Amino acid sequence: MLSSSSTAVKYLPLKRRLCFLLKLVCFVSSVLIFCEFLIYYVVIFQCRWPNVKGGTHMTEKETSASVLKAIILADTHLLGEIKGHWLDKLRREWQMERSFQTALWLLQPDIVFILGDVFDEGKWSSPQAWADDVRRFRKMFKHSVFTELVVIAGNHDIGFHYEMTTYKVNRFEKVFNFTSGKLITRKGINFVLVNSVAMEGDGCAVCHTSEAKLMALSHKLNCSQQKPNHSNKRCSDVEKLPASEPILLQHYPLYRRSDAECTGEDSAPPEEKNIPFREKYDVLSQEASQKLLWWFQPRLILSGHTHSACEVLHAGKIPEISVPSFSWRNRNNPSFIMGSITPTDFSLQKCFLPFESRVFTIYCAAGALLVILVLAHVQLLTPPFYFAQRLISKRKAV
Repeated sequence: MLSSSSTAVKYLPLKRRLCFLLKLVCFVSSVLIFCEFLIYYVVIFQCRWPNVKGGTHMTEKETSASVLKAIILADTHLLGEIKGHWLDKLRREWQMERSFQTALWLLQPDIVFILGDVFDEGKWSSPQAWADDVRRFRKMFKHSVFTELVVIAGNHDIGFHYEMTTYKVNRFEKVFNFTSGKLITRKGINFVLVNSVAMEGDGCAVCHTSEAKLMALSHKLNCSQQKPNHSNKRCSDVEKLPASEPILLQHYPLYRRSDAECTGEDSAPPEEKNIPFREKYDVLSQEASQKLLWWFQPRLILSGHTHSACEVLHAGKIPEISVPSFSWRNRNNPSFIMGSITPTDFSLQKCFLPFESRVFTIYCAAGALLVILVLAHVQLLTPPFYFAQRLISKRKAV
């Protein structure tokens, strides 16, 4: 009887240790699951599709039939084999994959646009590295047949103008079915895809082909917007398109002097706002910008490249939205645009992703609490408290 009692006492500390270890594992697992998985649902669940005019009076079935739900993001910059550290690559791609897949599941968009710089090293990657980057992209941005994905070329995908070659352009076009001057029409809404890297205006082979396609498409759209009784011999044999004013989608923004007039929490930092933009590098040239405005008279322009948000008006009436980067490597507060679009109207709403600084704060707080719990369990925190208690007792006695 005495032997069994002593055995129970002997194994009691071991049982307590295992119980404490199990609690620590549960605590650490809970923090990881929240910070690496659940937090994306908590944050993106708060985003709502904006209403367009008349949309509030429509039934859900009518809205689904007439309003196109579009997600627009930019500058994912998937790291390559040259500059990308494996840990940085793993972290950033996990963040973007979870954000994208969560957004698809919660928001169920009809179409997703990525406005260039999908890859960070596409401009110089080897065929093998390119194939690996494409494989990872398809895994991260996989989507159902009910959602369409449209990708536009950026300077990091095919190189700046002086690095751009026909081989790189064709390689990108083959994977993403992208061509400059391509028209996508969904629910009567016209989207014009522009290879803004090819808008150099120097007559290079890629530039010449791109501009020729854009001019031909401009002619089609202009003819389609004319009234039926309007006689124009130049439009007699032209294929008629929906008479909706187009939306331009491109990587480079149209020309603006700087980001000085941009506002919002995800605009450029104050120390960068007044830095002048370089034409054909930070923004399109004034000449190329005027060409696109004149050719298409768009009702909206969506661009990326600067990694910061900005809203500007061109010619006093045409809005351009610069979409900030989708990658935490470029921003502490990435976001994407949610657009409810009809053939005659649109409404945009920004959806912020989890702030990386907040996730880091949660990890730091959890780590500090974990250390305190472990020290308390092994009784390393007992002596200071015991000393304080004795000191208080002595003072009371005096």
